[in-house]
Parts: sequence; structure tokens; C-alpha cells
Amino acid sequence: MIQTAIILAGGKGERLRPYTDDKPKVMVEIAGKPILLWQINWLKSHGICKFIITLSYKYEVVQDFFRSGKKFGIEIDYSIEEQPLGRGGAIKKAFGSPLAKNEENVVVTNGDIITKMNLLKMMNFHEKNQALVTQLVIPYLSRWGIVEIDPDDHVTGFKEKPQLPYWINGGIYVFNKDTEPLLPKKGDHEQKTFPKLKKERYFAFKDMGFWRAVDVVKDKTEAEEFLLKGKSKLS
Repeated sequence: MIQTAIILAGGKGERLRPYTDDKPKVMVEIAGKPILLWQINWLKSHGICKFIITLSYKYEVVQDFFRSGKKFGIEIDYSIEEQPLGRGGAIKKAFGSPLAKNEENVVVTNGDIITKMNLLKMMNFHEKNQALVTQLVIPYLSRWGIVEIDPDDHVTGFKEKPQLPYWINGGIYVFNKDTEPLLPKKGDHEQKTFPKLKKERYFAFKDMGFWRAVDVVKDKTEAEEFLLKGKSKLS
């Protein structure tokens, strides 16, 4: 059973200003709680009890809020970057934490995600396939409405923000420990590690449920509406 997660929480969240003027992106509140707390509670509900949180910008805000994690029923180790290492470098550094020692697989997540996906299914999928990396993929939803036009250029209808026939990266992964040597000391895992993986051990896990990466104020609003409607179990 997977018990450890690495949360990438070093982002400044410049597109969320002024909310991030005095705090990192993951500490922006949604429905009365920081994004990071929503995510930790979601991970905890799937059996994750040990957390390695990678930090850089205004890391003290996260440490002051969560401290050892005991108050939240979890164990936390902070991996602080004096200089930004990139996501791949941050993951590699986090693998050196005592909380990752002797772990066969760990969950890795971007720290700005709100979702209700069933992580247990993804973890079981990863272990069943003996994958090196399993990556969440979600449907690509158009940000704009689509205008339907016939061969004579007559407008025949509209589709409001339809689902397109593509999948995008959901920013949630399961990594096997054998990926650690492939990670860069500095740089991005998607560019420097994933191209090295044998396709036979690199899998996509599809999920159609609610998912938002909180990058801009509109994302914050949509995630808050979802959580306040009571459709989420991320209490």
C-alpha cells in the first residue's frame, strides 16, 4: 500500500495576485481552507499518511500552518529549495527524504490541484502494471464555445466549452523508486525524465471527474463553487 506523497508546493502563483503577495500559491484559501489542506485531506482519504512538501517561495507560511503535521493526523517533512530546482529537481531532492526511504512507490502531485478522482484506482492500476510512472490524464475541455458551421458557411449551432478528443496531463503521478536516478538535479521531469522511460512501463490513467489546477482567479472561483455545492468528499 502506498503511504507517501511528494507535493510540489514551491510555486509563486503570480497569476493569482494579489492573493499570493504574502503567501505561496498552495496557501491561497478556497472555501475557507488553503488549497494545500484540501489536497492533503484528499490524499489522506486514500491512505496517504506521510508527506514530503517541496517549498521555495515564502515557505515559512506553509511550515507555520502545518508544522509537523501531527495536528492533521499526518507526518510531514519539508524539502526546501534555496534556489528553484524545477519540478524534476524538486522530486529528486524529495526522494532523499527519510519519509521516502524504503518506499517502493510514491504519489507525486502538483500542489495546486483540487479533484475528487479515486486515487486508489490509480495506485492499484500502477502497481498492477508494475509501472515506473503512471500519469493522470483528464479530458481536454475547450475554454471557449464552439461554433458549428455547415459546408456553405451557415452557422448551424453552438457548443458551450465542449470536451475535445484529447487528453491532457492532470499533474498527479505515481512514481516507482527506480525513476529517481532518471530525474534531473535541476529541470523538469516531463522534459528530462519522461522521454527516457520505456513505453512498456509508462502508463496513463484516465479520469473524467472534477479537476482544477488553480492557476488564475477563474480557476479559484470554479473550484470554490464545486466545493461549496457539497459535491466533494474532501472535507
